[in-house]
Amino acid sequence: MNAPIKLLVVDDVEPNLTAVGALLARPGVMLLTASSGAQALELLLEHDVALALIDVQMPGMNGFELAELMRGSERTRAIPLIFLTAAARDQAYTFRGYEAGAVDFLFKPFDGQVLVNKVNVFVELYQQKRQLSAQLDELKRSLHLNELFTAVLGHDLRTPLSVVMNGAMLLPMMTDHPKVAITAQRIQSSAKRMAQMVDQLLDLARIRSGAMRPELAEADFGALCRVLADEFSTPDQPSRISVATSGDLVGVCDSGMLSQVLSNLMGNALTHGEPASPVRVTVDGNDPEAITVSVANRGGIDAQLLGSVFEPYKRGPSRKSGQGLGLGLYTARMFIVAHGGDITAASDQEGGTVFTFTTPRRAVSEPRP
Repeated sequence: MNAPIKLLVVDDVEPNLTAVGALLARPGVMLLTASSGAQALELLLEHDVALALIDVQMPGMNGFELAELMRGSERTRAIPLIFLTAAARDQAYTFRGYEAGAVDFLFKPFDGQVLVNKVNVFVELYQQKRQLSAQLDELKRSLHLNELFTAVLGHDLRTPLSVVMNGAMLLPMMTDHPKVAITAQRIQSSAKRMAQMVDQLLDLARIRSGAMRPELAEADFGALCRVLADEFSTPDQPSRISVATSGDLVGVCDSGMLSQVLSNLMGNALTHGEPASPVRVTVDGNDPEAITVSVANRGGIDAQLLGSVFEPYKRGPSRKSGQGLGLGLYTARMFIVAHGGDITAASDQEGGTVFTFTTPRRAVSEPRP
């Protein structure tokens, strides 16, 4: 059952409290009454209030003073205030009330139906606020469960996947049958793609949970690029990736994260670029404060897709686009941002596509969001 919505009425005249209480009484609404400003403050410490109806002219602490104290507290600052007053309609008096935080003024004697209608508006607004807050809490719980499920799933898939990969490696050693070798190669290729997907799921879980912290150490950016370029070569086919460097290539980074960024960019360039066209990797270390790496290939990205390439689950139109989860560029961007850097994409149908990222040469005190 939903908790009642609480309204606070502050007036030093008991009959006025009784009259307002009779007007506002209804199921689902609890009326809190106070005969002084001090008593009202005590009630506000105990209860969450949707609306406060405050008499201006009270002995000791008047309504304006009470409103100013409420506005000075984080707990009560957002409570809407309606002032009730028997004073003459004076413009300066009204301005002071609005300056104290009033949303409305009612001059006594007021129409009871007018008061009820005004209160109904704030009651409905409070109900909507409560519903939105509950929906937000439920959404946060759902997101947490999804992230936990993703992390657990990715972790638990690693063991059986490693068994499949090891078995595929052993199959050709057990027989010389050519079909077995072909089948084993296909199993290895599929298992490798699945392992990449598992890694992306785990990376996504780390990013969403805020647990991603780069382990920074000095590294040669040019050497990292060359090692990864060589990984895309096979005994019967050399790598299509060329690496060009200039300047001082030593900087501080998380080598594991940076290697994954480079691997994603190089792999995408080979997969989505024109067949057999070269992929050019350029490492620029001429800036004393930063290192810039660009990965370029022939083939363009549609202008409508270019603005969303770093969003999760976005996959480019390619013959092999269905083989991934669409998380590679998203995780690449998050890894670069974790280093305090930035990554961009530029493309046109004639010049091709270039992904460029820049990271500080030295460690940053706190990564940018």
